[in-house]
Amino acid sequence: MTDLSTRRVVITGEGAFNALGKTAAETCDAMKNGRSGIGPLDFPGVERLSIRIGGQVTGYDPAEFFSRQQLTLFDPFTQFAMIAAGEAITQSGLEFEDAELSERSGVILGTSGGGLQTQDENYRLVYEEGKNRVHPFVVPRLMNNSAASHVSMAHNLQGPTFTVASACSSSNHAMGQAFALIKSGQADVIVTGGSESMLCFGGIKAWEGLRVMSKDGCRPFSANRNGMVQGEGAAVFIFEDYEHARARGANILAEVTGFAMSSDASDIVTPNIRGAIRAMRGALRSAGLNPESVGYINAHGTGTAANDRTECAAVREVFGAHADNLMISSTKSMHGHLIGGTGAVELLACVMALREGVVAPTINHEEFDPDCDLDVVPNEAREARVTAAMSNAFAFGGLNAVLLLTAV
Repeated sequence: MTDLSTRRVVITGEGAFNALGKTAAETCDAMKNGRSGIGPLDFPGVERLSIRIGGQVTGYDPAEFFSRQQLTLFDPFTQFAMIAAGEAITQSGLEFEDAELSERSGVILGTSGGGLQTQDENYRLVYEEGKNRVHPFVVPRLMNNSAASHVSMAHNLQGPTFTVASACSSSNHAMGQAFALIKSGQADVIVTGGSESMLCFGGIKAWEGLRVMSKDGCRPFSANRNGMVQGEGAAVFIFEDYEHARARGANILAEVTGFAMSSDASDIVTPNIRGAIRAMRGALRSAGLNPESVGYINAHGTGTAANDRTECAAVREVFGAHADNLMISSTKSMHGHLIGGTGAVELLACVMALREGVVAPTINHEEFDPDCDLDVVPNEAREARVTAAMSNAFAFGGLNAVLLLTAV
């Protein structure tokens, strides 16, 4: 019998579709070159908004990827997840035709808005245009579990399949659950990550009300930052039991060694430093690593004053003197904040740092902020040897989820 306490979890495939690129490789290339995917938004009603920029996917024709029948069922967030999952599965070399593997493989994805574009379109039809009927597939399109369900059906994944919705931590929570299920022996393979597509009139109008959005750009950790910028897209990974991956000769991209989560139990929108500290320390304990082992942190780094300041203070508390040796960057400066999908896109930067020795930059860093006095890898990517990387996600509602990866 396999000793479950020794089970290891590795990443054997990755896929992406977002404003930086339509594959994982394109996304990472944009990160290496500090290329921004943020620009003017283009959708019905944008002229009525005060926020008109975002990390929107451009040059995308859904008909190139899906049939008309599929598109009646797929909201954009499902489309993005399907494309990214297909890329990740292809890269992994896995096929799920064997009944035993199929039943021990599942899908766990994160999202916050789910089929928000479908809701927005149909509310407009009913309330603005006075229509009395909506399409019979509106409910299957808008369900938060739609993406996970369609990925499972497309690839014959019959094991644990569900969706996690915890605002900005959704992807990290989803990937953490995938890690736990494989570690516990309940699955051998999990397709995991997150997807989001909230760039529509209703989505942006709601966020405008919070007054946390920037009109001119995302500048995490820079003293002149003035808010977050939303993005859209997906990233999906193959989490796999190490022995299973080794037995089939898989190419292992990185190892998932730790995960922890916490709740601030404090405020619905304002971050609490103690919750972030507990999540980061918990991830280190889970991985069995000391703070000095970590070379890079992909920060939550939204570009809001409260979030950036709190996260930097939490990092100093957790890492002590080693905080001055850490590289910490926010790739949201390039792809925007994908809300429920953001942690998955950001994990690409962690894998890139471990595999290629390239740390993604925090672009748009214009002014030093003494409250964010860490090495934020300003404006240009950096070559560096990294053996352990941390990915932070700190969500509205005070829900924190932190992953740790190590090189293999």
